[in-house]
Amino acid sequence: MNPSIKEESCDIDYRDLDRIIEEDYNNDKENLIMILQGIQKVYNYLPGAAISYLAVKIGIPLSHIYGVATFYSTFSLKPRGRNIISICLGTACHVRGGERIRESLTNTLNITDGQTTEDKRFTLESVRCIGCCSLGPVIKINEDMHGRITPDKVNPILSHYE
Repeated sequence: MNPSIKEESCDIDYRDLDRIIEEDYNNDKENLIMILQGIQKVYNYLPGAAISYLAVKIGIPLSHIYGVATFYSTFSLKPRGRNIISICLGTACHVRGGERIRESLTNTLNITDGQTTEDKRFTLESVRCIGCCSLGPVIKINEDMHGRITPDKVNPILSHYE
């Protein structure tokens, strides 16, 4: 495990890892990104122990896997909340009030960009563009898009997520 990354304890089910690595992707190192996506789908981040196991299992240096995992912003090496909130701060959302929405989320959840609530319910992440510019400002919670958001809509939206 990378010593610069502080990781919370995580119970790894190696049967799940074997299923992803062997059955879903046939131990094929060419499928590294998809394997990492599969692991992250199970744990909601990439646990160090899972990455170490993967390196041995498919014969790729641990440093290479960390390089891929840190290059793509979709991957997280830190535990995240059950619900990932992506706040769009691209140009269209910014000029339509995206910063006010981020402030509302920050105040409501008592976290800043990149942080997770203590109860692990939410993680807040700023992104540059979600691709729904005509609906700005936009937040994405997990796979759900919420457009034309105003600060007074933040709490009612959040209440739908446990």
